[in-house]
Amino acid sequence: MAAVEHTITRRQLLRSAGAGAGALALSGALGEILTGALAASPNSAPPRPPRWRTRPDLHIPALTVTHSEAGSSNDPIFIAPYNAPVGQAGAVIVAGDGQPIWENPLPGKVTANFRVQRYRASHVLTWWEGDIEYGHGVGEYVIADASYSTVRRVQAANRLRGDLHEFVITPQDTALLTSYVIVGADLSSVGGPRRGTIQDAIFQEIDLATGRLLLQWRSLDHIPLAESYAPVEANWDFFHINSVDLDSDGNLLVSGRSTQTIYKIARRGPRAGTILWRLGGKHSDFSMGPGSAFAWQHDARRQPDGTLTLLDNGATPAVERLSRGLILDLDEQAMTAALMRQYTHPKILAGSQGSVQLLDNGNVFVGWGEAPRVSEFHRSGRLLFDARLGHYYESYRAFRLPWSGQPAQAPAIALSRRGHRRGHGCTAYASWNGATGVHTWQLLAGKQPGELAPVAHARSTGFETAIGAATPGPCFAVQALDAAGTPLGRSDVATLAS
Repeated sequence: MAAVEHTITRRQLLRSAGAGAGALALSGALGEILTGALAASPNSAPPRPPRWRTRPDLHIPALTVTHSEAGSSNDPIFIAPYNAPVGQAGAVIVAGDGQPIWENPLPGKVTANFRVQRYRASHVLTWWEGDIEYGHGVGEYVIADASYSTVRRVQAANRLRGDLHEFVITPQDTALLTSYVIVGADLSSVGGPRRGTIQDAIFQEIDLATGRLLLQWRSLDHIPLAESYAPVEANWDFFHINSVDLDSDGNLLVSGRSTQTIYKIARRGPRAGTILWRLGGKHSDFSMGPGSAFAWQHDARRQPDGTLTLLDNGATPAVERLSRGLILDLDEQAMTAALMRQYTHPKILAGSQGSVQLLDNGNVFVGWGEAPRVSEFHRSGRLLFDARLGHYYESYRAFRLPWSGQPAQAPAIALSRRGHRRGHGCTAYASWNGATGVHTWQLLAGKQPGELAPVAHARSTGFETAIGAATPGPCFAVQALDAAGTPLGRSDVATLAS
């Protein structure tokens, strides 16, 4: 993804240090701003991933909250950190204080586009998982229920592989997804070789109930090569599809990053696949008002009030000083586009990826993609919430959404005598990866596994909670209770030697 989007990442910077004349270099405005956005303070060590006593297998850094004030959303945050030189990566649900609620590491693979959607009238989690090749994904999509159990895995049709950039479940339980194939092409018309190679960006709509392909659209069938702003190269990513979504009239909105254009495309009937209009780029059908033009954009979405949101990356190469979350007013009669609002973060010019979400409370939530931050703004533009990902990590998109999870797994327990007189007490540690309704943890103890009784309790304090008790045990378990005191789940019995 990053390489084809001509993005300079921290990993590339580290590799280029001390290299010869061919090394990557940051210069001018891009160097100043990107370095300022991504670099840690020179006087502070990078934060270490948490090490949980109950779940030592989970250590994806969640979020470090750097700013939070009244008026920000209470909903959890959904990210999928990846691209660190070392450390775990995967899907993470994060509470407002930055602590993880659920972590799903995926060794050796990348997770992207992690969010809540509706499928068969229920709220589900969806994400893409796979490998990244030439800037696009090669993998599949996962749908999981509120117990975090996989409901199904979704493949692209026609023997294609699912790409990370989009997976939207429509109200009709169809899926909009993206894919890429590399084909040979004559690129001489745009200054390239006659025997060149090019990425054909594709989207499909699939009926999830039957797997039937309803629509397939290939960029090379509809987009002239001359519309691209990307430099011609081997495996040329001339279009780079990075979002597909339903428009309010049932047609589709498609973002082509390399053409810097949003396309409205007919979804059904004899004109299915036809481009109805272009917004932005070299052949815009709209007159672009002051401040409404964008470049190298991501995540174009029609909102219920008729406005259009997107992330104006403004790079790479840099054509703007800051990336912007945009709200545009489109008049499809007069064919004009007007800037309604924009949202920026000091010193962030995100060369790739990112998302803009209008929240139910009226605020705007921005995932900065390559720049390792997420931010929530008041509609007026005031920054209400700001947090950074773990050192070197990035997340393709970020969302803030309601979610209620009840894991199929039992809660976890760990025990320690440290700090207690030998044989006269212990500290129990409790966690339940993915549980959202835990208010209190209850510690149970007894001489035999079948003779446990409550001996202590503690309010839940985040992912892992400590509970002290002056009891010899030696058998212990922890039980999760909701706010009414109703048991939600109980751990296996753990035994601590005296």
